Amino acid sequence: MPELSATGSFRLRKRVVAICVTVLIAVILLSAASGAAGLPVAGVARSMLNLIPGVDLATSLDSRAEAVLFQIRLPRTILGVLVGAALGMAGASFQGVFRNPLADPYLLGVSAGAGFGAVLALGFGLDIGWGPVSAVPAAAFIGAVVAVLASVLVARGSWTSPATLLLSGVAVAALFSAAQTYALQKLDETRAREVLSWLFGRLATSGWEQVLLLLPYVIVCGGLLIMLRRHLDVMRLGDDEARALGLNPARSRFLIITAATLLTAAAVAVSGLIAFVGLVVPHLVRLLTSHSYRVIVPLSALVGGSFMALVDIGARTVVAPAELPVGIITAFVGAPFFAFVLRRSRRGA
Repeated sequence: MPELSATGSFRLRKRVVAICVTVLIAVILLSAASGAAGLPVAGVARSMLNLIPGVDLATSLDSRAEAVLFQIRLPRTILGVLVGAALGMAGASFQGVFRNPLADPYLLGVSAGAGFGAVLALGFGLDIGWGPVSAVPAAAFIGAVVAVLASVLVARGSWTSPATLLLSGVAVAALFSAAQTYALQKLDETRAREVLSWLFGRLATSGWEQVLLLLPYVIVCGGLLIMLRRHLDVMRLGDDEARALGLNPARSRFLIITAATLLTAAAVAVSGLIAFVGLVVPHLVRLLTSHSYRVIVPLSALVGGSFMALVDIGARTVVAPAELPVGIITAFVGAPFFAFVLRRSRRGA
């Protein structure tokens, strides 16, 4: 991907967006065609284009293959794209609002708090509702809010210190993980096995229900974060400078943290705990394009979607016909990357 020039480092270039969108479309096609029963990429593309009104292309897919594509493969692929976009934007926003390169929904304990809330809802039969109105994301959001508040309180205002914020997040995550374990012990064996499988991180879906649940959160909260991305650049200068430039940092911080937390909670509610996506994706965008959050936040949505779709392809094919939890693959990728970022931030300090 081409680097941005110094004069354009704060602008979202059309060429870069076009490259990211092209990669995302290609990965979606590849993901929809991959699986135990392989489908031809050309046939998948033609069948998907036929969804456009007025388009009627000849396709090599029969009715059974199209049922697999539109009822199994495509919902899972789109769900992965939405989860990746949500975690990517949330991670970029947390890094910006805390002015900390290690801030991440997983490392801050936000994912663990959301996971605990979702475990309570799933484990005790509260997974009711339709679309965005459901008890699971509501419970996950409450747990995530408690977790992020606890991390900030433990850090006692030292948000810009990587070590302090990281250690507070680890402590909060450990506390909520222990609470998850305790809650699992109170469930019957069948229910506990289902919840435990969900905690490992998965994108299994039997239709479009999970997509419809997550999509409104990505549109509303993600749109809010993109609208406020300029505020993240201003807040990097400090609260006093931000006020001098006419920004209310407290209000902006509240809106950004709330939107990012709700995005994380909704993603956790449909996919379980998926680690390091919110750390890896924004840093990849930062390394390849710009250090401005005007660029990082929207591109993190596109790159995060492509990243999760690629991870899901690996989850379905590495040990086929069995399947790996996507959370395991993201941990394998994210742990070394986290060590690299930590070492880099220490050198910078």
